[in-house]
Amino acid sequence: MRYIPKYYDLFDDMFDTFAGDRYNSLMKTDIKEKDGNYELDVELPGYKKEDVKVDLKDGYLTISANRSNENEEKDNEGKIIRQERYSGSLSRSFYVGDDMKVEDIKAKFDNGILHLTLPSQERKQIEERKYITIE
Repeated sequence: MRYIPKYYDLFDDMFDTFAGDRYNSLMKTDIKEKDGNYELDVELPGYKKEDVKVDLKDGYLTISANRSNENEEKDNEGKIIRQERYSGSLSRSFYVGDDMKVEDIKAKFDNGILHLTLPSQERKQIEERKYITIE
């Protein structure tokens, strides 16, 4: 049987945790159109309702989430054998148009998923981008 020192497990566990946080920090969003509305489901695993903010400014709907977490383990004598801290924030914006009003948007947070409902509106045709030929 091979002996693996305790510090190996500690660092291995630590890097798995950080990699997992990086994977979970993506704000995965599903958008569907239903009954004249857009429905957004934004995954925010590990976040609480108090950690999440949604605002509307200049036609942009911005979702942001902040959290911090501390884990501390002590041995029988009260000495710290492991202490980890995590602090992170996420933010994502969607252009919803200058005509959108805060009153038009409904939000609900349930089991780590932010559900947003906003009316779909006729959008003005955006002028097609014209490129200049480079010689």
